[in-house]
Amino acid sequence: MASLQLKNVYKVYPSGVTAVTDFNLDIEDKEFIVFVGPSGCGKSTTLRMIAGLEEISAGELWIDGELVNNRAPKDRNIAMVFQNYALYPHMTLYDNMAFGLKLRKVPKDIIDQKVKEAARILGIEQYLSRKPKALSGGQRQRVSLGRALVREPKVFLLDEPLSNLDAKLRSQMRTEITKLHNRLATTFIYVTHDQVEAMTMGTRIVVMKDGFMQQVDTPINLYDYPINQFVAGFIGTPQMNFFTAKLTGTPDKVYVEFGTDKVLLPAKKVAAIKDLDAYLNTDKEVTFGIRPEDIHDEPAWLKSKNPKLTVKVDVIEALGSETLLYCKTMAAAHDAESIDSIVDDVSNLVAKVDSRSYTKTGDTIEVALDVIHCHLFDKETEMTILNRDLSIAAPSQLPVTEAPETIKPIKE
Repeated sequence: MASLQLKNVYKVYPSGVTAVTDFNLDIEDKEFIVFVGPSGCGKSTTLRMIAGLEEISAGELWIDGELVNNRAPKDRNIAMVFQNYALYPHMTLYDNMAFGLKLRKVPKDIIDQKVKEAARILGIEQYLSRKPKALSGGQRQRVSLGRALVREPKVFLLDEPLSNLDAKLRSQMRTEITKLHNRLATTFIYVTHDQVEAMTMGTRIVVMKDGFMQQVDTPINLYDYPINQFVAGFIGTPQMNFFTAKLTGTPDKVYVEFGTDKVLLPAKKVAAIKDLDAYLNTDKEVTFGIRPEDIHDEPAWLKSKNPKLTVKVDVIEALGSETLLYCKTMAAAHDAESIDSIVDDVSNLVAKVDSRSYTKTGDTIEVALDVIHCHLFDKETEMTILNRDLSIAAPSQLPVTEAPETIKPIKE
């Protein structure tokens, strides 16, 4: 088992392109760390530097208290699982899994024991005599995991291992890898661009953009307390709704004004704003963010004291377990002709509502906003202007104004 420390790590290519900038991270023993971000953000490059497949341009990499910058990959006691399986097509699964141990001159009886134990853990015992071409994608990926597993490395590195699989198999393999981590109790570092994988698997997530670390936190804290607008938009499906706004009113009653709409903020949310005077009744703009799952069209919410918006429903996606409403605010609907492209139309609103919603395409409806969970960012810097308020309880623990039907809207 191993802990890792990356200190001021840079990767600069001979062409002058900087792929990773000032990367600092302490990884504790037995953690499951996930690097997540869009393509080209530097996450795979960072993983390859840890593995020794890429040279570190500047900075230090420590594994179990030992500096390993100049240590060869084979001497770092790290196993890597690649996106494309990288199996030898002419070898059986048994030989694929045993190959690394044979190169290390491990006795045959120990090789046999380790290969069969890994196959048992991964559920591929009955396939050991087959060659890779006779297996499905998920089974091949398990063999790739097994080949890493038999080495009993200090650290497992996984570089987008599920991206080639179909949706159902990805879901199954996510569970398998999580179970494997729990069973082995060793350090895993996992790279993905899929936020669902990151949120469901990681004990901590590193969000990256353009070679820079944006935020390192637990999945739920990334969701509830994003440090900037990029993290807020990247974590969550569909992504958070954003509106350019201004803060108006008095210190006791603060409103968010965007377009033709005006939303009263709860007192707890106002108390969490950093330097309220810099934004209240000034020309300094903010970005108001609210997640689709915090927008409701259910009658119980519409009867509550939560703020309402009037929107026009453009598209409905019924997904079975939930329904997505793609709407336009009244200001957006009025200005639709002046918008050149869908990319420029930032006033659209997406709501994730109950699967049995009666809303129809073309309807003009009211939606209620669960504003206790809204977000505010500085328009210029895109950084959050909210302090992390740990006194705000989970939704099921919050005080309520009333209890209409089965929904309990939140009190200010």
